[in-house]
Amino acid sequence: MNVRRRLAASRISTAGSAALAATAVGLGALTGCSVSTAAGGKSDGKLDIVASFYPMQYLAEQIGGTHVHVTSLTQPGQEPHDLEISARQTAQLQSADAVVYLKNLQPAVDDAVAQSEVKTKIDAASLTTLEKHGNEVGGHAASHDSSKGEESGSADPHIWLDPVKYGQVAEGVAKALKKADPKHAADYDKNMAALRKKFADLDTQYKTGLANTRTKVFITTHAAFGYLAERYGLTEEAINGLDPESEPSANRVKDLEKMAKADGVSTVFYETLVSDKTAKTIAGDANLKTDVLDPIEGITGKSRGSDYFQVMESNLKALRTALGAK
Repeated sequence: MNVRRRLAASRISTAGSAALAATAVGLGALTGCSVSTAAGGKSDGKLDIVASFYPMQYLAEQIGGTHVHVTSLTQPGQEPHDLEISARQTAQLQSADAVVYLKNLQPAVDDAVAQSEVKTKIDAASLTTLEKHGNEVGGHAASHDSSKGEESGSADPHIWLDPVKYGQVAEGVAKALKKADPKHAADYDKNMAALRKKFADLDTQYKTGLANTRTKVFITTHAAFGYLAERYGLTEEAINGLDPESEPSANRVKDLEKMAKADGVSTVFYETLVSDKTAKTIAGDANLKTDVLDPIEGITGKSRGSDYFQVMESNLKALRTALGAK
């Protein structure tokens, strides 16, 4: 997806086989506290699910309810794109009943899942359509080249920031859990019905909240909001591309400053898991404000809410203020 992630992918490809082999030996040596028990899984009769990062974890927990135990490979506050799998995490994955992940977001996870024998592998990218949203600059310059995630490594992975697409993924997760654990299918259906209503309500809040604004353009440090912008008729201008930590060119910064003035942009958004230095520099030069627009890749003490829906509502409030909602 970008240089940093390709480097991560090469590291995992060279080290992955050795790590997996070592894990296989280690599994036989684990005594007393088995991996399954450590993960809180099969020992208590619950479906043991490994999730790649927070948005996948949240769906598994909400739909699975009391019948699942979910472990996330990405810790709160950890930038998910940088994740490398430890031997212990590989062991957890190998012993799980199911894995929920988003292909092409975390190369290390993709490699570990491909080599694992997990019976139920749920790839969120296969449950909705992914599109390209301008990798380098100008997150809004979408080619609308719809493709399944497994067919395009350059497709924008941030589908969870569009409540409609995230809802489609949730439906697929629910279907997979029912197949893996048919005994509790009725409960999974009930939980999915409640979640479906929350997604519909959130979609309505965004539609009505962003329908009448002074401007439709917003600037972010990280091109994470292409799907959200497309869904609600906005234009995302990203300082960086899909890589949240890449450095923008001097020309890009100048272009953004001119655009901000022409389009009446008031705010430069940054995110909680990445430095706000670039956003503050550009905002200072262009006499703009800064604020947080959270891509919800993890929930931490800095998050404006304790779960996906609360943070999405905080994001809506921030957008309405920045765009001059009437």
